[in-house]
Amino acid sequence: MPQTVLKDMEDRMNKAINALKRDLSSLRAGRANPAMLERVTVDYYGTPTPISQLANISVPEPRMLTIQPWDKTALKEIDRALQQSDLGISPSNDGVIIRLMIPPLTEERRKELVKLAGKGGEEAKVAIRNIRRDANDEIKKLEKAATISEDDSRRHQETIQKATDKFIAEVDKIVKDKEKDILEV
Repeated sequence: MPQTVLKDMEDRMNKAINALKRDLSSLRAGRANPAMLERVTVDYYGTPTPISQLANISVPEPRMLTIQPWDKTALKEIDRALQQSDLGISPSNDGVIIRLMIPPLTEERRKELVKLAGKGGEEAKVAIRNIRRDANDEIKKLEKAATISEDDSRRHQETIQKATDKFIAEVDKIVKDKEKDILEV
């Protein structure tokens, strides 16, 4: 029974780490990255659709993204969605392909992005701590129900704390790497 609690806790903590990685991948670090467009949706025949489902996105140069729609009629809608997005990049449309030139980041914008990365890291840590609390509560319930002994309960809580420390260290490393990536000129 305690093993299922520990397994569930570890799965949930891994999901928190993956969510952090996904969120940080959409932060722009001065280089072109197709993940930047993950949050941009296009009104395609009345349905909000991610650009990645409508077009081929490639990175021909370090500071350029190209978007080539499979359906040429979607070109104008993709262009409009990019202009209305919070990317802060003006698309260049030649009627066949859309090009996004990624401007170099200003020092001020880099600092804002570092703060955003740090905020994402803190949210992931809070999520991990909440998962730890839930797991500890489950172990304490098992102890109260006399399913496990007090010693076993204490041992499992120590295991939970060690796992929490490991995942929080991983969050710190991910955020630190992203900050280094953002500040790199």
